[in-house]
Amino acid sequence: MSSHSLTAERRSDNKHSSLRSLRESGRIPAVVYGSQTGNIPISVDAKELAKVARTGRTEMFKLKVEGSPDLNVIIKDFQKKAGVWSHVDFLQISANKPLRVRVPIEFHGTAEGTKAGGVLQHQETQLEVEGLPAKLPASIEVDVSHLNMGDKLVAADIKLPEGVTLIASPEELIASVTASRAVLEAEDEETSEEGAAPEASPEEKQE
Repeated sequence: MSSHSLTAERRSDNKHSSLRSLRESGRIPAVVYGSQTGNIPISVDAKELAKVARTGRTEMFKLKVEGSPDLNVIIKDFQKKAGVWSHVDFLQISANKPLRVRVPIEFHGTAEGTKAGGVLQHQETQLEVEGLPAKLPASIEVDVSHLNMGDKLVAADIKLPEGVTLIASPEELIASVTASRAVLEAEDEETSEEGAAPEASPEEKQE
């Protein structure tokens, strides 16, 4: 669980003008969703929210809502306009109940195949996993430096932290190295040259 905590204030007015005033004052409208608490409309400080959000959407942290016990939550969803927070949904969770989430994938290294003109393609940028909130990583690091031309990386190839289970299909394609257009064109030209019939000599034509 993240060491961060976030303080929230309850709100009761959902009018567009009121929400705009909140944002102009440096606060972001939000809602806490939970089976135990019901839905709670709140607002949070924009700067404090940014600090918490840096740890990732799967990191559990404490949300302190006035008039309620501290809540264990994660960021369920959010909206941004021109890079600025405009709304956030928090999901109340239990520290002792497994949680199914999609964790961001961070690719590291230079694929070997790209040195020969290949192109590294990222088919997925998130991986669906399950685990206790305290076990879930903010991101999953994947080294692609060993991938040669034509190689593929599937979900089953990714090493997960202890206590985290893969939910995505083991065969789900994560990344691959494919030949670039220049490489394919060069191969086509080479094949055409090898397959071309030699021109007959003048003597052979006379015969």
